[in-house]
Amino acid sequence: MWTDTHCHLDAGEFGGASDAIAAQAGGQGVSGIVIPAVDRHNFATVRDLARRQPNCRYALGIHPICVPGASDDDLALLRETVASAMDDPNLVAIGEIGLDYFLPHLCTPEMRARQEHFYQAQLKIARDFGLPVLLHVRRSQDIILKHLRRISLPGGIAHAFNGSFQQAETFIGLGFRLGFGGAMTFPRALQIRRLAATVPASALVLETDAPDISPVWLHPARNSPEQLPRIGAAMAELRCMPVDEIARLTTANAQAALPRLQLPA
Repeated sequence: MWTDTHCHLDAGEFGGASDAIAAQAGGQGVSGIVIPAVDRHNFATVRDLARRQPNCRYALGIHPICVPGASDDDLALLRETVASAMDDPNLVAIGEIGLDYFLPHLCTPEMRARQEHFYQAQLKIARDFGLPVLLHVRRSQDIILKHLRRISLPGGIAHAFNGSFQQAETFIGLGFRLGFGGAMTFPRALQIRRLAATVPASALVLETDAPDISPVWLHPARNSPEQLPRIGAAMAELRCMPVDEIARLTTANAQAALPRLQLPA
């Protein structure tokens, strides 16, 4: 069985067909799909989708791209929502949270500081509730790691990892797994492919980030969790391992990273 550790299945690009797509992915052997929230407006949406579909789980957080429109009241609501959801077995993490130093409008000194404020506050929520985190790490690895060293967490996943080998080792040393998806399937993505081939097997998890980061055979069309087995086969080829072993390994790693992630047999 396969586990998609990062999939925005509630996104508008799916045209209201999220439930059907989850079921179709299940038919392809994708027994776990983790759906991260991005802001207060989809907290309930990801929760309800996870409750409807047996192979779906969810995370709650405020995405760095959504920080410009968020307030400290949203952080308070996040804390309250997490507290009320701790008895919900479908809640598996705090996410998607992190820092984005790629988009120009997020790179001003003011917005960098604001992103760090939201990131640090959400790390503290994760710490206080003993939850792992799903990290958005775009051109921000060192600052992400600075805060992870200061705030002790039970680990999580560095989503769409594209850092250096040294940064990968640091994330792993802090108890994190590294997410690999469609970008790994592009022959010219040399650094990502080298990382996917050589980081310790215990650090690997798979993701689609659907509807984004489509694999090479779909690009630029919409991505989908149904593509995960084929993405996993690309990882198996890079690591010279049987596809079934990659499925077993990455699912076990996902469950280790997200201990509340209990999947149907």
